[in-house]
Amino acid sequence: MDLIVTIVRHGNTFDAGQQTRRIGARTDLPLVASGRDQAQALGKSFAEQGLLFDRALAAPLRRTRATIDAILARQPRAPLVESVDWLTEIDHGPDEGQPDSHVEARIGHDALVAWDREALAPDGWIVDSDRRTAGWQNLWKTGSGHVLIVTSNGAARFALLSDDRLRDQASALPSLKLRTGAYGSITREQGDLRLIAWDRRP
Repeated sequence: MDLIVTIVRHGNTFDAGQQTRRIGARTDLPLVASGRDQAQALGKSFAEQGLLFDRALAAPLRRTRATIDAILARQPRAPLVESVDWLTEIDHGPDEGQPDSHVEARIGHDALVAWDREALAPDGWIVDSDRRTAGWQNLWKTGSGHVLIVTSNGAARFALLSDDRLRDQASALPSLKLRTGAYGSITREQGDLRLIAWDRRP
C-alpha cells in the first residue's frame, strides 16, 4: 500500500443518560469520561495491531485534539499533529445545540435520512461540501504512508463521496455515519482507492 488512511471520529461529548444534541463547529465541547475511554481504547487497539502512523491530522476542536492525543500517546514515535480546517465539524445552523427531536420536527425525518445516506445537507445547515471534498481528493492524490485523521461525523462522510470508486464501495453501507469512537480505513495502491473498513469500534 502506498497510502493508508485511518479515519477516526472523536469520542463521546455527552455522558450516558444525558440528552444528546446536534453539536457542530460553533460548540467546542470537551470529551466526557466515556469519550476519553473511547480514545484510549482506540490508541490501545491500534498499538496492538502494530499500526504506526507517519502523519497525524485533526480538526482544531477540543474533542478531536483530545482524541488524537490519546491515540498518539500509544505510538512509539508519534508524528506532530497538523491542524486541518476542512476536517472541522459542519455548522448546524438553526439546529446547533438542539436535540434530534427538535431537529426532526423542524426539517423532517426524510431530511435526516438523506443526510446520513447521501450527505445531502438539510435546509439551514452550512456544510461546505466542495471544500471538504477537495481536501479529501488532495489527500488521495498527494498523501503517502499511514495517515491518522481524527475528525467529526459530518466531515468524515465526505471521504466516501470524494471518489467514484469509494462512492460505489460505500453504497453497500447502511449509512455514511461514523459512531463516536469508531474508525474507518481507506487504502490507495497503484492509484486505486479501496474501502477496507467503516464504523468499526475496538
